[in-house]
Amino acid sequence: MSVLSALRRPIVAAPMAGGPSTPALVAAVSAAGGLGFLAAGMIDTERLVTDIAEVRARADRPFGVNVFLPGADVVDEAAIQAYADRLGPEARRRGVTLGEPAGGNDAYPEKLAALLADPVPVVSFAFGLPDRAAVAALRERGTEVWATVNRPDAAVAAARIGVDAVVVQGTEAGGHRGGQPDDDDYALLPLLRLIAAGCDRPLVAAGGIGDGPGVAAVLTAGATAAQLGTAFLRCPEAGSSPMHRAAVASAAPTALTGAFTGKRARALVNDFLRRHDRSAPAGYPQVLHLTRPLLAAARRDGDASVANLWAGQAHPLARELPAAELVAELTAGARAALAATAERSARWD
Repeated sequence: MSVLSALRRPIVAAPMAGGPSTPALVAAVSAAGGLGFLAAGMIDTERLVTDIAEVRARADRPFGVNVFLPGADVVDEAAIQAYADRLGPEARRRGVTLGEPAGGNDAYPEKLAALLADPVPVVSFAFGLPDRAAVAALRERGTEVWATVNRPDAAVAAARIGVDAVVVQGTEAGGHRGGQPDDDDYALLPLLRLIAAGCDRPLVAAGGIGDGPGVAAVLTAGATAAQLGTAFLRCPEAGSSPMHRAAVASAAPTALTGAFTGKRARALVNDFLRRHDRSAPAGYPQVLHLTRPLLAAARRDGDASVANLWAGQAHPLARELPAAELVAELTAGARAALAATAERSARWD
């Protein structure tokens, strides 16, 4: 039986790199009958191994680990230097030095080796598709492999390399786009229906889902489960800062931008995004390394005008609830919405 088909509740907690996806949150979601996900991106392999051990100590339930694939894009070094020159005065005013805009692979080979040596129930990939050999190696060790896609043809390609499930991420989602850098901005519903028409793998819908009726909508549209990230940011188990929690609770608009990391991601609109979005070059992780000291200083100072505040378009729906209660309420809300729809449809001719 697959992990998805064994879930008692059709709720997946999206992996949120940078701190929100703590072992406590992952374990709480899984113990409540959903599927929690650790975010392996932007941490070292030792930390990942420690986090996996902590999840296992907290809950004897399936969980997942999300891995960032290294990019192979050519970076415009001159454009990145120009962006550094633009941000320099702002960094100096805050008393920090911008980081070195180095490349890197986020320790992908080491993290993959660790996950092969000590398998977890599910590994999902972001920023592209893994190679066929990695998929086969993980599956040989009993690990299900999920791929994150933002366009229909990527789902077909994911099925061809043998993945077990496809995470269908619409443009409404908070944080980074999970597919290739040049992906189109499909909204979740049309993307889900297009992929369901041409892909034979179970689908996990992600992007702008914030309550039970939203879960019901994607289940009706062909998903096996709904993946929510922003909805969990206000849970006490999440590692989100008080500043981030307060911002998510607001009605502020969101936008896709590369200003913070050099890769398009959806964040709450603030002064930093307004000032630098049009000037920001593509280049991940170079821009991420460049801006990291400045963004860390903003978080330290509680300055929401500069910090990267990832959030999906439905962020005002997020509630301050323990994760287990949220999973239960989302499921109950989805069940009620589906029952109401069935009742209405019974009156149709």
